[in-house]
Amino acid sequence: MRARERRHGVDDLLRATQVSGFALRAGGVAAVAAGVAASVLAVALAGGGSGDGAQVVPGLDEAGRLTGWGLPAVRLALDGLAVLTVGAVLAAAVLIPLDGGRLAPAAARHLRAAAWLSSGWALAAAATLALTLSDVLGEPLGRVLTTGSVLQQIRDLPQGNALALVVALTLALAVLTWTRRTPGGALGALALAGVALLPPPLTGHSAAATNHGAAVTSLALHVVGVAFWVGGLVVLVAHAARRGPRIEVMCERFGRMAPWCFLAVGLSGVANLATRTPSVADLVAGDYGRLAIAKGVAFAVLGWFGWWHRRHTLPAVAAGSVYGFARLATVETVVMAAAMGLAVALSRTAPSEAAVEEGAVQALLGQAPLAEPTLGRLATLWRFDLFFAVLVVVLAGLYVAGVARSRSWPKSRVLAWYASLLVVVVATQSGVARYAFEETGALVVQQALLTGLASSLLVAGAPIRLALDVVRPARIDGDRGPREWLLLLVRARGAGRAVGAGLLVTGSLLLYLTPLGDGLRRGELRHLAVNLAFLAAGVLLFQKRVSAAAGGSDRPRSRVPAAGSVSPRR
Repeated sequence: MRARERRHGVDDLLRATQVSGFALRAGGVAAVAAGVAASVLAVALAGGGSGDGAQVVPGLDEAGRLTGWGLPAVRLALDGLAVLTVGAVLAAAVLIPLDGGRLAPAAARHLRAAAWLSSGWALAAAATLALTLSDVLGEPLGRVLTTGSVLQQIRDLPQGNALALVVALTLALAVLTWTRRTPGGALGALALAGVALLPPPLTGHSAAATNHGAAVTSLALHVVGVAFWVGGLVVLVAHAARRGPRIEVMCERFGRMAPWCFLAVGLSGVANLATRTPSVADLVAGDYGRLAIAKGVAFAVLGWFGWWHRRHTLPAVAAGSVYGFARLATVETVVMAAAMGLAVALSRTAPSEAAVEEGAVQALLGQAPLAEPTLGRLATLWRFDLFFAVLVVVLAGLYVAGVARSRSWPKSRVLAWYASLLVVVVATQSGVARYAFEETGALVVQQALLTGLASSLLVAGAPIRLALDVVRPARIDGDRGPREWLLLLVRARGAGRAVGAGLLVTGSLLLYLTPLGDGLRRGELRHLAVNLAFLAAGVLLFQKRVSAAAGGSDRPRSRVPAAGSVSPRR
């Protein structure tokens, strides 16, 4: 008996030593990745990445070297902590399967890590805010912080507003991840982390690009895609280093998500670059274009890593061998760190002067002055709204994929769905959308199209019922997949109608009866948020009545297992 106990004790010690060795190795990888990112950033800035070969950062002589070099450094820390926080919450909410309907112990550990990481994210955002004020005002950091008008300067500066909002959101995220250890809390934390990523890219250089609506939308998609892609990979490497449980399930789920992140990052990066560099000559000759090309090369290398994972390492993980994946993913993480250093240098680099001048005028005016609206102009003066264009394409693709997998789906619902998408295109891309920025009548027509016609047709397409018919239950008993979350959404139908009514009433009051209406109408991003709110309000309000008129509700058919009786996939 004693010999057996000694043998078990030795085995436990060996396992603990092995795990500690992997953890030390993971810490070394993290240190190397951070060093590579900082080195790439320093080289890019010193090589003219600031857009001015004479000085590292514009305004350096006034703000001082602490601001000139400190701002890119804390910005890199900000981006790194944001990515790590998103990865930790992503692992807890999506990658690690539930244990009997509850968060697994490993997922709870990731949420605890997210609480600390989001606190660091908030501190980095606060430091970036202080240094940004110093950089923009052209004064040393000490003088900026000792003046009594700091709050006023934060309110007046768009970047100040954005970073202050990041501080508030990340502190709320820290509280949420520390206090809520439930599947719903983890999913809510993931959504909050995604929102906290958005304010800085929406107020950077892209906000002054020629087509600033497409520029900020593409940059926001780019940032979110990078955070989920890089953060997910880093979490997988750390989990594999600790020999954590269910690594094969996590790799499989990340393998399904990563190609979509790669596609979103690539397309949004190209779209944003097109709005910042008017010609190929600017791309090749300017500092901004050269940094963008270097980042594109790193992106192509990462694409090769992803292909190799899908071809070799992920099948090996499924067979029980993690070493090959961990080794390749470690190198991939270092390349991603280098790309993040290039991205920070790119954010500190001004695009071509022609693009900045034209974009500044358009950002000030919202758009070129329009003639009096006529039916001809409403039908011909089209504009490109990248966000709604991407939304329509994604919704169209998902629906046709669902119809292809469904045994039988009424053609009337298909027609209703695609008619709704056509109405969304008309409301957001045609002359109606152009004149909605200036004319109250055009704004009323736009909101009526979105809230009334488009939303009712969307609900008549019964997308939730289609999803419940074609999406299979979670493979693992007790886990919660897309279908289980949809079932919870169906049960919250009554609360959804209340939220829809609140959105419609509040939006109408703010838009038409308060002084805030002009600001909500003319600002590109604010106008986008208003359109989304009115579309969501109509969907939430019409869901029950239109679903019944279309031949049934969004509840699953009898052949689909009810919630709580989910069985593993065969």
